[in-house]
Amino acid sequence: MPEKKPLHHRRRLTTLALGVATAAGLVALTTGGADAHPTPRKPKPTVVLVHGAWADSSSWDGVVGRLQSDGYEVDVFPTPLRSLTDDAAYLRVYLTAISGPIVLVGHSYGGAVITDAATGNGNVKELVYIDAFAPDEGQAVNQLVGATSVVANPDPTKVFSFVPATSPNPDLYVLPSVFVSSVANDLPARQARVLAATQRPIAADALKTASTTPAWRSIPSWYEVGTIDKVIPPEAQLAMAATAHSHVVKVRSSHLPMISQPKAVTRTIEAAAASLD
Repeated sequence: MPEKKPLHHRRRLTTLALGVATAAGLVALTTGGADAHPTPRKPKPTVVLVHGAWADSSSWDGVVGRLQSDGYEVDVFPTPLRSLTDDAAYLRVYLTAISGPIVLVGHSYGGAVITDAATGNGNVKELVYIDAFAPDEGQAVNQLVGATSVVANPDPTKVFSFVPATSPNPDLYVLPSVFVSSVANDLPARQARVLAATQRPIAADALKTASTTPAWRSIPSWYEVGTIDKVIPPEAQLAMAATAHSHVVKVRSSHLPMISQPKAVTRTIEAAAASLD
Protein backbone atom coordinates (compact mmCIF):
# COMPACT_ATOMS: atom_id res chain seq x y z
CA MET A 1 0.00 0.00 0.00
CA PRO A 2 1.55 3.32 -1.10
CA GLU A 3 2.47 5.77 1.58
CA LYS A 4 0.19 8.82 1.81
CA LYS A 5 1.87 12.21 1.38
CA PRO A 6 1.36 14.61 4.26
CA LEU A 7 -1.41 17.14 3.64
CA HIS A 8 0.92 20.16 3.83
CA HIS A 9 3.18 18.56 1.21
CA ARG A 10 0.26 18.01 -1.16
CA ARG A 11 -0.77 21.66 -0.70
CA ARG A 12 2.73 22.81 -1.66
CA LEU A 13 2.62 20.70 -4.83
CA THR A 14 -0.79 22.12 -5.75
CA THR A 15 0.40 25.68 -5.17
CA LEU A 16 3.50 25.04 -7.28
CA ALA A 17 1.41 23.60 -10.12
CA LEU A 18 -0.91 26.60 -10.03
CA GLY A 19 2.06 28.94 -10.15
CA VAL A 20 3.52 27.20 -13.18
CA ALA A 21 0.16 27.24 -14.95
CA THR A 22 -0.33 30.94 -14.20
CA ALA A 23 3.11 31.81 -15.50
CA ALA A 24 2.49 29.81 -18.66
CA GLY A 25 -0.81 31.61 -19.13
CA LEU A 26 0.85 34.99 -18.78
CA VAL A 27 3.44 34.06 -21.39
CA ALA A 28 0.68 32.90 -23.73
CA LEU A 29 -1.26 36.13 -23.18
CA THR A 30 1.80 38.22 -23.79
CA THR A 31 2.64 36.35 -26.99
CA GLY A 32 -0.97 36.35 -28.14
CA GLY A 33 -1.27 40.05 -27.47
CA ALA A 34 1.72 40.76 -29.66
CA ASP A 35 0.20 38.74 -32.48
CA ALA A 36 -3.23 40.29 -32.01
CA HIS A 37 -1.92 43.84 -32.37
CA PRO A 38 0.51 43.86 -35.30
CA THR A 39 2.05 47.09 -36.54
CA PRO A 40 -0.66 48.87 -38.56
CA ARG A 41 -0.06 48.91 -42.31
CA LYS A 42 0.24 52.25 -44.03
CA PRO A 43 -3.01 53.34 -45.68
CA LYS A 44 -3.07 52.92 -49.43
CA PRO A 45 -2.56 56.11 -51.41
CA THR A 46 -5.37 57.75 -53.32
CA VAL A 47 -5.01 57.25 -57.06
CA VAL A 48 -5.90 60.27 -59.18
CA LEU A 49 -6.41 59.57 -62.89
CA VAL A 50 -6.06 62.36 -65.45
CA HIS A 51 -7.30 61.72 -68.99
CA GLY A 52 -5.91 63.34 -72.09
CA ALA A 53 -7.18 64.76 -75.35
CA TRP A 54 -9.91 63.11 -77.43
CA ALA A 55 -11.09 61.19 -74.36
CA ASP A 56 -13.06 61.74 -71.18
CA SER A 57 -13.24 60.33 -67.65
CA SER A 58 -15.02 57.19 -68.85
CA SER A 59 -11.84 56.10 -70.62
CA TRP A 60 -10.56 55.02 -67.20
CA ASP A 61 -13.60 52.86 -66.33
CA GLY A 62 -11.80 49.52 -66.69
CA VAL A 63 -8.96 50.72 -64.47
CA VAL A 64 -11.13 52.40 -61.83
CA GLY A 65 -13.11 49.24 -61.06
CA ARG A 66 -9.98 47.14 -60.68
CA LEU A 67 -8.26 49.65 -58.41
CA GLN A 68 -11.36 49.97 -56.24
CA SER A 69 -11.64 46.18 -55.96
CA ASP A 70 -8.06 46.16 -54.72
CA GLY A 71 -8.85 48.65 -51.97
CA TYR A 72 -7.74 51.94 -53.50
CA GLU A 73 -9.59 55.23 -53.30
CA VAL A 74 -9.81 56.57 -56.85
CA ASP A 75 -10.57 60.03 -58.19
CA VAL A 76 -10.88 60.79 -61.89
CA PHE A 77 -10.05 64.38 -62.81
CA PRO A 78 -12.23 65.88 -65.58
CA THR A 79 -9.51 67.52 -67.67
CA PRO A 80 -10.96 70.67 -69.28
CA LEU A 81 -8.68 70.41 -72.36
CA ARG A 82 -8.68 74.20 -72.79
CA SER A 83 -5.08 75.24 -72.11
CA LEU A 84 -2.13 73.61 -70.39
CA THR A 85 -1.78 76.55 -68.01
CA ASP A 86 -5.43 76.53 -66.96
CA ASP A 87 -5.79 72.75 -66.91
CA ALA A 88 -2.74 72.39 -64.66
CA ALA A 89 -3.96 75.19 -62.37
CA TYR A 90 -7.33 73.48 -62.01
CA LEU A 91 -5.72 70.12 -61.21
CA ARG A 92 -3.42 71.81 -58.69
CA VAL A 93 -6.46 73.12 -56.79
CA TYR A 94 -8.29 69.79 -57.19
CA LEU A 95 -5.43 67.94 -55.50
CA THR A 96 -5.55 70.18 -52.42
CA ALA A 97 -8.90 68.59 -51.49
CA ILE A 98 -7.27 65.14 -51.15
CA SER A 99 -5.57 64.27 -47.87
CA GLY A 100 -2.76 61.76 -47.55
CA PRO A 101 -0.43 60.29 -50.17
CA ILE A 102 -1.38 60.47 -53.85
CA VAL A 103 -0.34 58.49 -56.89
CA LEU A 104 -0.98 60.84 -59.81
CA VAL A 105 -1.56 59.20 -63.19
CA GLY A 106 -1.69 60.95 -66.55
CA HIS A 107 -2.56 59.63 -70.00
CA SER A 108 -1.47 61.35 -73.22
CA TYR A 109 -1.90 65.14 -72.83
CA GLY A 110 -2.85 64.41 -69.21
CA GLY A 111 0.83 63.63 -68.65
CA ALA A 112 1.73 67.25 -69.40
CA VAL A 113 -1.01 68.39 -67.02
CA ILE A 114 0.27 66.29 -64.08
CA THR A 115 3.85 67.33 -64.85
CA ASP A 116 2.99 70.99 -64.24
CA ALA A 117 0.33 70.53 -61.55
CA ALA A 118 2.19 68.30 -59.09
CA THR A 119 5.28 70.47 -58.66
CA GLY A 120 5.53 71.52 -55.03
CA ASN A 121 2.70 69.26 -53.81
CA GLY A 122 4.16 67.19 -50.96
CA ASN A 123 1.26 64.72 -51.01
CA VAL A 124 2.02 63.50 -54.53
CA LYS A 125 4.42 60.62 -53.96
CA GLU A 126 4.53 59.00 -57.40
CA LEU A 127 3.81 60.10 -60.96
CA VAL A 128 2.66 57.51 -63.49
CA TYR A 129 2.73 58.25 -67.21
CA ILE A 130 0.55 56.05 -69.43
CA ASP A 131 1.47 56.63 -73.11
CA ALA A 132 1.82 60.22 -71.97
CA PHE A 133 3.71 63.43 -72.48
CA ALA A 134 6.32 64.15 -69.82
CA PRO A 135 7.69 67.52 -70.93
CA ASP A 136 10.74 69.23 -69.56
CA GLU A 137 10.65 72.92 -68.72
CA GLY A 138 9.98 74.99 -71.84
CA GLN A 139 8.76 72.07 -73.96
CA ALA A 140 5.30 71.90 -75.52
CA VAL A 141 3.32 68.78 -76.31
CA ASN A 142 3.47 69.35 -80.07
CA GLN A 143 7.28 69.23 -79.88
CA LEU A 144 7.34 65.79 -78.29
CA VAL A 145 5.21 63.56 -80.52
CA GLY A 146 8.12 62.43 -82.69
CA ALA A 147 8.59 62.53 -86.44
CA THR A 148 6.75 59.25 -87.08
CA SER A 149 3.60 60.20 -85.15
CA VAL A 150 0.35 60.22 -87.07
CA VAL A 151 -0.31 63.73 -85.73
CA ALA A 152 3.01 64.99 -87.16
CA ASN A 153 1.52 64.94 -90.66
CA PRO A 154 2.62 68.13 -92.47
CA ASP A 155 -1.00 68.55 -93.59
CA PRO A 156 -3.00 68.66 -90.33
CA THR A 157 -6.28 68.53 -92.24
CA LYS A 158 -5.44 64.89 -92.95
CA VAL A 159 -5.58 64.22 -89.19
CA PHE A 160 -7.95 66.76 -87.62
CA SER A 161 -11.13 68.63 -88.21
CA PHE A 162 -11.02 72.21 -86.90
CA VAL A 163 -14.08 73.70 -85.18
CA PRO A 164 -14.68 76.48 -85.96
CA ALA A 165 -12.36 76.36 -88.92
CA THR A 166 -11.81 80.13 -88.93
CA SER A 167 -10.84 80.43 -85.24
CA PRO A 168 -7.20 81.19 -84.31
CA ASN A 169 -7.60 78.63 -81.50
CA PRO A 170 -10.00 76.01 -82.84
CA ASP A 171 -11.05 72.79 -81.18
CA LEU A 172 -9.26 69.80 -82.68
CA TYR A 173 -11.17 66.59 -83.40
CA VAL A 174 -9.36 63.52 -84.72
CA LEU A 175 -10.90 62.40 -88.00
CA PRO A 176 -12.88 59.17 -87.47
CA SER A 177 -10.80 57.20 -89.97
CA VAL A 178 -7.57 58.28 -88.26
CA PHE A 179 -9.02 57.51 -84.84
CA VAL A 180 -9.81 53.94 -85.87
CA SER A 181 -6.52 53.26 -87.66
CA SER A 182 -4.05 55.13 -85.45
CA VAL A 183 -5.51 56.03 -82.03
CA ALA A 184 -7.49 52.90 -81.19
CA ASN A 185 -5.56 50.54 -83.46
CA ASP A 186 -5.73 47.58 -81.04
CA LEU A 187 -9.47 47.82 -80.42
CA PRO A 188 -12.31 46.30 -82.46
CA ALA A 189 -13.28 48.69 -85.26
CA ARG A 190 -16.83 48.97 -83.97
CA GLN A 191 -15.64 50.06 -80.52
CA ALA A 192 -13.09 52.43 -82.06
CA ARG A 193 -15.80 54.12 -84.13
CA VAL A 194 -17.87 54.72 -81.00
CA LEU A 195 -14.86 56.28 -79.26
CA ALA A 196 -14.24 58.47 -82.30
CA ALA A 197 -17.83 59.68 -82.27
CA THR A 198 -17.76 60.48 -78.53
CA GLN A 199 -14.28 62.06 -78.36
CA ARG A 200 -13.82 65.34 -76.51
CA PRO A 201 -11.82 67.90 -78.47
CA ILE A 202 -8.81 69.84 -77.25
CA ALA A 203 -8.14 73.52 -77.93
CA ALA A 204 -5.23 73.79 -80.37
CA ASP A 205 -3.27 76.22 -78.20
CA ALA A 206 -3.12 73.66 -75.36
CA LEU A 207 -0.71 71.62 -77.47
CA LYS A 208 1.56 74.61 -78.08
CA THR A 209 1.98 75.88 -74.50
CA ALA A 210 5.40 75.48 -72.91
CA SER A 211 5.58 73.44 -69.71
CA THR A 212 6.82 74.91 -66.44
CA THR A 213 9.10 73.28 -63.83
CA PRO A 214 8.42 69.55 -64.20
CA ALA A 215 7.25 67.60 -61.17
CA TRP A 216 9.33 64.59 -62.19
CA ARG A 217 12.46 66.44 -61.11
CA SER A 218 11.40 66.03 -57.49
CA ILE A 219 8.85 63.18 -57.56
CA PRO A 220 9.65 59.57 -58.59
CA SER A 221 7.91 58.44 -61.76
CA TRP A 222 6.85 55.37 -63.70
CA TYR A 223 6.27 55.26 -67.44
CA GLU A 224 4.17 52.66 -69.25
CA VAL A 225 5.17 52.54 -72.92
CA GLY A 226 2.63 51.36 -75.49
CA THR A 227 4.73 49.57 -78.07
CA ILE A 228 2.24 49.94 -80.94
CA ASP A 229 1.20 53.52 -80.13
CA LYS A 230 0.93 55.58 -83.33
CA VAL A 231 0.15 58.90 -81.62
CA ILE A 232 3.23 58.96 -79.37
CA PRO A 233 5.50 56.32 -80.94
CA PRO A 234 7.45 54.18 -78.48
CA GLU A 235 10.78 55.84 -79.28
CA ALA A 236 9.32 59.22 -78.31
CA GLN A 237 7.88 57.76 -75.11
CA LEU A 238 11.20 56.16 -74.20
CA ALA A 239 13.04 59.43 -74.78
CA MET A 240 10.74 61.25 -72.35
CA ALA A 241 10.97 58.43 -69.82
CA ALA A 242 14.76 58.60 -69.96
CA THR A 243 14.77 62.35 -69.40
CA ALA A 244 12.44 61.95 -66.41
CA HIS A 245 14.45 58.97 -65.06
CA SER A 246 11.21 56.99 -64.96
CA HIS A 247 10.85 53.31 -64.16
CA VAL A 248 9.76 51.89 -67.54
CA VAL A 249 7.15 49.20 -68.20
CA LYS A 250 6.39 48.10 -71.76
CA VAL A 251 2.95 46.90 -72.86
CA ARG A 252 1.82 45.90 -76.33
CA SER A 253 -0.90 48.50 -76.73
CA SER A 254 -2.14 51.38 -78.84
CA HIS A 255 -2.51 54.93 -77.55
CA LEU A 256 -5.48 53.78 -75.43
CA PRO A 257 -4.11 51.07 -73.11
CA MET A 258 -6.48 51.98 -70.28
CA ILE A 259 -9.27 50.78 -72.61
CA SER A 260 -7.54 47.94 -74.46
CA GLN A 261 -5.24 46.74 -71.65
CA PRO A 262 -6.83 47.86 -68.34
CA LYS A 263 -5.28 44.99 -66.36
CA ALA A 264 -1.78 45.98 -67.46
CA VAL A 265 -2.40 49.64 -66.66
CA THR A 266 -3.75 48.70 -63.24
CA ARG A 267 -0.66 46.58 -62.55
CA THR A 268 1.62 49.49 -63.40
CA ILE A 269 -0.27 51.88 -61.15
CA GLU A 270 -0.34 49.41 -58.27
CA ALA A 271 3.37 48.73 -58.67
CA ALA A 272 4.02 52.45 -58.35
CA ALA A 273 1.77 52.58 -55.28
CA ALA A 274 3.51 49.58 -53.72
CA SER A 275 6.87 51.31 -54.07
CA LEU A 276 5.74 53.76 -51.38
CA ASP A 277 5.85 51.04 -48.66
